[in-house]
Amino acid sequence: MVYSWKKYWSTLLMFSTMSLGLGFKTLPVQGQRQLYNPIPLRSNNEIVDTLSDQDIPTGEGGFARDYSVELEDGDQVAIDLMSEEFDSVILLLASDGSTIAENDDGPDGSTNSLLFARITESGTYIIRVRAFGETGGGQFTLKLNRLRPVKNSGIKPAR
Repeated sequence: MVYSWKKYWSTLLMFSTMSLGLGFKTLPVQGQRQLYNPIPLRSNNEIVDTLSDQDIPTGEGGFARDYSVELEDGDQVAIDLMSEEFDSVILLLASDGSTIAENDDGPDGSTNSLLFARITESGTYIIRVRAFGETGGGQFTLKLNRLRPVKNSGIKPAR
């Protein structure tokens, strides 16, 4: 009886080793293919969305929702985040995850957020919407505008 168990385990070990050597491939589970998938956002666009506990946990008791946007070197952007339901925070992240700019409260003294940034490198950026601390979530409006210089109309300023 002891001999048959030794034979069983040695056969199993040999088969496992051969499987690795032959390169049997394990396929990912369908759910593992797109674990992180930011929502695409076009510039000069306004969206209404909802921040909830189904979004990305921040580690600070709240949640975040990410949007991806293509920006170009030289772009100047204004990102406006407004909510009546939570104290908003807006972040602009580079493709490597580093923070380009962040804003908690807008200049009007409200808990809405307004962020201005000048882009120095073309690429995909992440706009992260989150609630301040553990203030929860709810409906919000996110606006992304590319600011363009005013072209000279040929009118000279008065002196």
